[in-house]
Order: sequence, then structure tokens, then C-alpha cells
Amino acid sequence: MVSRADQRWPWWPLLPLYPYGRRRTVFSELIPGQVWSLEQLQGVYYVAVPVRLTVAKVPGGLMLVNPLPPTGELRQAIAGLEQQHGPVRTIVLPTASGLEHKLPLGPLARTFPDAEIWVCPGQWSFPVQLPLSWLGVPAHRTKVLLDDGVPHGEVCEWITLGPLDLGVGRFQEISCFHRPSGALMVTDALVGISAEPPALFDLDPTPLLFHARDRGDEPLLDTPEARRRGWARLVLFASYLRPEPLEVPPISELLRHAFRPGLRTARAHFGLYPFRWRQGWQDAARGLIGDHQPLLQVAPVVERLVLPRALETFLQWLQQIGRLDGMRWLVPAHYSAPIAFSPQRSEELCSQLNTDNWAPSDANWAFLSSIDQRLLKLGVVPTDPQLRG
Repeated sequence: MVSRADQRWPWWPLLPLYPYGRRRTVFSELIPGQVWSLEQLQGVYYVAVPVRLTVAKVPGGLMLVNPLPPTGELRQAIAGLEQQHGPVRTIVLPTASGLEHKLPLGPLARTFPDAEIWVCPGQWSFPVQLPLSWLGVPAHRTKVLLDDGVPHGEVCEWITLGPLDLGVGRFQEISCFHRPSGALMVTDALVGISAEPPALFDLDPTPLLFHARDRGDEPLLDTPEARRRGWARLVLFASYLRPEPLEVPPISELLRHAFRPGLRTARAHFGLYPFRWRQGWQDAARGLIGDHQPLLQVAPVVERLVLPRALETFLQWLQQIGRLDGMRWLVPAHYSAPIAFSPQRSEELCSQLNTDNWAPSDANWAFLSSIDQRLLKLGVVPTDPQLRG
């Protein structure tokens, strides 16, 4: 039996994202006997999507990739795996910039005091550059991927995407190909999104029901249709931040619909719903989600804000992973997993990206483009993101 205390995350003020101090965890086996998933929600204003810690079987025990808050519930799930497969030997932070994985690294490292810690090169923090030891990461057992070698080279192959200059720091992500399972583990480079809401929302569907509505005075009704509608809108938010079909109604309309009977609770945000969806939002969502299987893609927010001038770098990474013999699965740190993924599918994605318009600036992409162009004009981000030497 899992209690609320088992889901407590006391360090949430360091990155104050929903669901704040209570982090429910869903545990699942992705590839029998080889790869497992631990998922939690994170987001802003109920715009919450799953974030994943992946566990892989390695010689002598387990490897944890993409850290998450080590709540009691998460620790219990890993303890069950340790009983069957041996101790946690390695914890890997394979990204230079993913705060949702970087901040839990220290607490997770203390949870497993015998594990070796491996981090992506070029770790940075903003606005003040802090050493990882200040974030609770034990320096005496921490190594840098590629610079100090790689963990479990006998069963894993490590491939870097980047580094790229983001202005305030670097973007770099190091993918792990786990040969025994045929799974490529990534952080943000690729995602696959399904039309069905993730199982994590079965624990609390409130974010889905909140965004399934058209007005703030509508009740939070739980139906399969409402869940799917809410999920599609969450995907639009998370992908484009402000998709084209979204409007912000005037304050007078917001207040007129607020504080109605049945909605005077924090769960319903007291009836305050500052969004209005125009016709056509369903078409925009269909461009991101797959009906029968997850739709494989570069997340728009990554493509337009992180990699807008780095298509060649991304294609080189795709070509590298396309040469991985025995690759069958993709396990990202967000959305669906595992996703069927082969060298042939990597090659097809290369061809698709070569013919598509990379990092567009119109329609649903317009808001992301405006952020990028503003940062470019201010000199915050470079026109040439390549890091050399």
C-alpha cells in the first residue's frame, strides 16, 4: 500500500512544477527482464506530461538513466528490481541542460550510496554557475561521460548529440544503446506521442479534465472522451507553448465564469480558465499524436528553440544511431515508451527531415519562433551554435 508520505518530494521548491510536493509514480516493464520505466508528472498550470526514469539491466545489477525525485514509492519499485537483478550500480545524467533530471540527481545519488555517477559534459546552471557538488552530487564518485570513458561499455554504446552553444550554456545529450534489449535510451532528442492519455493520469485525471473544458464555468466531468480531449490539448500546450488555435479571453469573461457553484475549489482553480480554443485545434493536435501507435517526432519546442540552426548536427546523430546493429526500440524520457525503432526507421526519419521545413516560423510555430528571434536579436543565443575545439 502506497501512502501520501511515500509520494512526498520535499525539494520541489527548487523547481516548482506541478504536482509540486506530491509525485505519484507509475512503474512498468518495457522490455521483459531488461528495461523498466518509472514515470512521474511535471508541468505548469495543469499542463503536465510524463517524465521518465529508465532502468536497464547491466552486468552485476542495474543502471538508472535520467534521474527523477526518489520518493518512497519510486525507491520501493527500484528495491523490488534490486531483489531480482542486483544492486543499482550506476546512475546516469545524460543531458547537460535538463533541469527536471539534474535537480533530482543529488537526492537519487544519496539514495544509492554505492552507485557510480556519470554525467554529461558541460553541466551548467542559470543564472549562477554552480558546481554539481552544490546540488548534492557527490564529487568523489562522479565521472564525466566520454571524458572519463563510459559505463558498462561491454553492453552499452554511447552516442552524443551536440554539443551546441545555447548562449547561457550548452545543449548536449548522450544517448545509450543497450545491446541486450535493443533499446536506444534518449532524453529529449526524440519523442513518440499517442492519442490515448498515459496511464499516469489514471491516478488523478484532473489535468485532463481541467483542459477538456471550453469555459471556466463548466464542471470537471470524467469521461473517456473528456480525457482524450484534455490530453490532446495538453500535448498542444507542451509542444508549441501557445498554439495558433489558442486565445486568451478578456478578464471580464474570465471573472464572469469563475467562482460558480461546484467550482469553488483549488482543484478547479476556482473556475479560472484563461484559455479559449478556436475551431481547428483538433487538426493541430492530429499533427502531433498517432491514433494506432505513438507518432515519432522531434518535439516542436526542441526543434524551434534548441535546434533551429542545427539540422545538420541532428541528422549526423540520426545517421550514427542508424548504424546501430540490433536496434529495435526507442525509450525517450518523455511521453510513450517503448516505441518501435530500427535503423531503417532512423533512415526514414532522416529523409523526412531533409524534405520537411525545419523549424518553421508560421502557424502553430509562430510563438516559438518569436521567442527564438527575440533571443537572437538580443544576442542571447548565437547565430552559429556549433561548439568547436
